[in-house]
Amino acid sequence: MNQGHLHVCLYRPEIPQNTGNIGRLVAGSQCRLHLIRPFAFSTDDKNLRRAGLDYWPYLDLEIHDDLNQLVAFHAPKVAFFSARATRPYTEIPVETDLLVFGQETKGLPKELHESQSENFYTIPIFHDKVRSLNLANAVSIVLYHQLMKRQGRFQD
Repeated sequence: MNQGHLHVCLYRPEIPQNTGNIGRLVAGSQCRLHLIRPFAFSTDDKNLRRAGLDYWPYLDLEIHDDLNQLVAFHAPKVAFFSARATRPYTEIPVETDLLVFGQETKGLPKELHESQSENFYTIPIFHDKVRSLNLANAVSIVLYHQLMKRQGRFQD
């Protein structure tokens, strides 16, 4: 992994295809993927592997049992994502190095929203009947925006 690249964390992922697509994205951007247990699938799941194609050998992957330890290691450079947050992802500080995404059906734990509310961001959704974006798409939007921002291609 390149120094200075971002870390993407999926908290208890549920859908193997999403995790596979995110793994491919993270490998292609030379970032690190962190998965927090338990998952709703096996890391040998064929859907996970199929979505990641043959890029798994290039994925920098760490698996953890505890989100709090990972967050403490990266603090204060952590951004959390929720459809219920009010600040847009475009306001994430450039020095943020850990991007944390919640479960597809439940998001991140309520305690995290309460203890880290100043570090929660959202991706705007412009249709009032659409509640959330696909997790892999959300990670793509935020990760590439943050990488471009770090390269000086976007201004705060």
